[in-house]
Amino acid sequence: MTRRRVATVLPAVALAATVLAGCGGGDDDAGAGATTDPPSSSAPATTSGAVSTGTPATEGDGSTDAPPFPANTDPDSGEASADSFVTVTQIRTGLHDGYDRVVFEVDGTGAPGWDVRYVDEATGQGSGNSIPVQGNAILQVTITGVGYPTETGIEEYDGSAPLSGAGTEVVTEVVWDSTFEGTSVAFVGLAEELPFRVYLLENPARVVLEVVHRA
Repeated sequence: MTRRRVATVLPAVALAATVLAGCGGGDDDAGAGATTDPPSSSAPATTSGAVSTGTPATEGDGSTDAPPFPANTDPDSGEASADSFVTVTQIRTGLHDGYDRVVFEVDGTGAPGWDVRYVDEATGQGSGNSIPVQGNAILQVTITGVGYPTETGIEEYDGSAPLSGAGTEVVTEVVWDSTFEGTSVAFVGLAEELPFRVYLLENPARVVLEVVHRA
């Protein structure tokens, strides 16, 4: 049964403290981000793997060009490049100092876009059927500029089972929905509704979602 989200209002002082907690050290990924000045972490990442070949790490999935965390929970979106034709190949989660990270890695041509927002209920693309997601809040992650695996020739992420957020603080699980008409959708369950940021890294291309920890 899908649990509806519970809205949480963060006091400004508490949020500031949470964001500052993520400002120690630096991730060593040199990929391009979306805007400026992230909090990054020197703490080891605890990760959950997305593919049967092992447990991919997320230490190199941050960037010093990432946008700052917002002081609200508004939707976040980015445009795909005109030539984007990608397939989601991996999803992984990680625990960092002050925030949890979920990485959506893609393969193909061009740069993917995204639309990430809180929803009251997870429903499937096309079918509209309810999808169970553990947690008190749900972020719907829509990756754009996507092609069907049969068209891109790239093997798609196997989302037959939810990806556990074991080791993370606020991410409970990631549930894959489907690829449909140029978009791929997944749902990220959270302990509560919290501010988040999204940005793009390259080589390989991946959409990075980070959610701040509770104060």
